Amino acid sequence: MVGRHGPRRGPDCPNRVRSAGETSFAIAVHKSNRLQAMNPPLPQQPQAVLFDAYGTLFDVYSIRALAEQTFPGFGERLSLLWRDKQIEYSRLRSMSGHYRPFWEITRDALRFSASGLGLALGTGSEERLMAQYRHLEPFAENRDVLASLARRGVRAGILSNGDPDMLESAVAHAGFAAWLNPVLSVQATGRFKTDPATYALGPAALGLAAADILFVSSNGWDAIGATWFGYTTLWVNRAGLPLEQLGTNPARIGTSLRDVLEFFPVIEEAS
Repeated sequence: MVGRHGPRRGPDCPNRVRSAGETSFAIAVHKSNRLQAMNPPLPQQPQAVLFDAYGTLFDVYSIRALAEQTFPGFGERLSLLWRDKQIEYSRLRSMSGHYRPFWEITRDALRFSASGLGLALGTGSEERLMAQYRHLEPFAENRDVLASLARRGVRAGILSNGDPDMLESAVAHAGFAAWLNPVLSVQATGRFKTDPATYALGPAALGLAAADILFVSSNGWDAIGATWFGYTTLWVNRAGLPLEQLGTNPARIGTSLRDVLEFFPVIEEAS
C-alpha cells in the first residue's frame, strides 16, 4: 500500500523494506536451512575414516610459492594447470587401461603445463618442483583433527591415487604417521579413482563394510565416486564449488576437515 509518504513499512506489510539486522538474520536462516537439507541425519555412525590425500590432507597448491620463485609471474597459473592436468591424465589412463604410476603422471602433467604456458622447464627446475610434491604442506587444521580422532579411538587412514613412496614421504613430512594406518595406494589395482576397484581397497584393509567407513575428500568427483561405491562420505568443499551434477550427493558437505569430527561425537576423550 502506498500513502502520502511512500510505501508502508510496518510489520504487517509484506512488501516492507527490511532492516540490515533482519536481512542478516534471514540470510543466516536460509543458509542454515540449506545446509540441513544437504546434510540429512546419518542412518548410522561410521566406525573408521579414510582420507583422500592430495587436496584433502595435503595442499597441492602449496607448491605455488616454489613455482612463483622458479617462474616469476606464473606461479599460480602453473600450479593450477599442473593439478588439473594431473587429474585429467589419471582419468584418461584409467579409462583406457594404460596405467602409469602417479609420480610419472605428475611429471607428465608438469611438462605439459610448463609447455602450455610457454615456460622453459629445464632439468633442474623440473626436479625441484617434483621434489616439492613429496613435501606438500598439510592444511592448518589437520593435525588437531587427526589427534582428536585418535583420542576418540577412531581408526584413520588414507586411500589415495598417490604411489606408496609419494604417500610415505608426504605423511612423514607432515608428521602424521602415528595417526594414519593404513595408508592405501591405488597402485595395487592398476587403476585410479573413481574406478570401483580402487575404493574396494578400503573395506578389504579395514575389514568393514563400505557404509561403516567415512570417506573424506576435498574433490567433489572423488566424494561422489566413493558414494556410488557405498561409503559414507564427506565432501570438504574448501573452495565453495557447486555440487557435481551426477544425480548423487555425498552424505555430508563441509568446508573444513574439522567437519569430520561431527561424525564421531565425543563420549569421553582420554586425557
